Amino acid sequence: MRGWWQDLTDLVLPAECGGCGKPRTVLCPECRAALSGAVPRRVRPVPEPRGLPAVYAAGAYADEVRAALLAHKERGALALAGALGAALAGAVRAGRPGIGPPLLVPVPSAPWAVRARGHDPVRRIALAAAAELRRTGVPARVVPVLRQRRAVADQSGLNSRQRLANIEGALEVVTGGARLLAGGRVVLVDDLVTTGATLAEAARAVRERTGPEGAGEETTAVYRRAAWEGREERTVGPKEERAKWTRDAPGIAEGNAPAWPIRAAVIAAAPDSFEMNRN
Repeated sequence: MRGWWQDLTDLVLPAECGGCGKPRTVLCPECRAALSGAVPRRVRPVPEPRGLPAVYAAGAYADEVRAALLAHKERGALALAGALGAALAGAVRAGRPGIGPPLLVPVPSAPWAVRARGHDPVRRIALAAAAELRRTGVPARVVPVLRQRRAVADQSGLNSRQRLANIEGALEVVTGGARLLAGGRVVLVDDLVTTGATLAEAARAVRERTGPEGAGEETTAVYRRAAWEGREERTVGPKEERAKWTRDAPGIAEGNAPAWPIRAAVIAAAPDSFEMNRN
């Protein structure tokens, strides 16, 4: 009910810019450019947690971007979801599309946080990002298959080691979720990455249910064995060798493994996460 009422008031009442507070605009041109004007890049938290997939961010968590994310998440500025979703869609595209449709898997919020805020900000932004991707011809869809299987403490104020301990083993794929992920390109999505602990745990939960597809984040696409049987395609040279290796590798392509290594996309990352990508 709270979310429905906020949607209605956003349409009727004058708004202020979620980035700078300028009146009578949801997001002014300057703040919109700060949110989605930069080229999304890969980010690496320091230290980088084990099992973290390749993460791409639309921008740095500072100034107008930080203000817009907080306005949407904590103050219920739901009209910002479209602009935030467009920024997230850019980060998804930056992850080098593979075979199969992108399956956006939102990192789940704690139930108590959803109740307190009156909405699930990450899921709302993921839906907006999928709509933006579909508008540009990319058949993306949101697959909310992750859930918390135990309570976790509020991550704010915890250092990287404490966050890893807090979130370790806390997420799982819902019953039947692995089937929903089969045949697509899994992209974990969140609004923000700081230490990377939550995204690493989300990736672990997906891999646990779908197979070891992410053993090498820079590996080429892995097709299921069945997809190779009966194909009439002819390849030569190194591509043929790679195809034969993939087709015949024991254990690969069994079960419900996704067809492409897991990626992650976020709207913002800590500014120092970008420093390793400057050269």
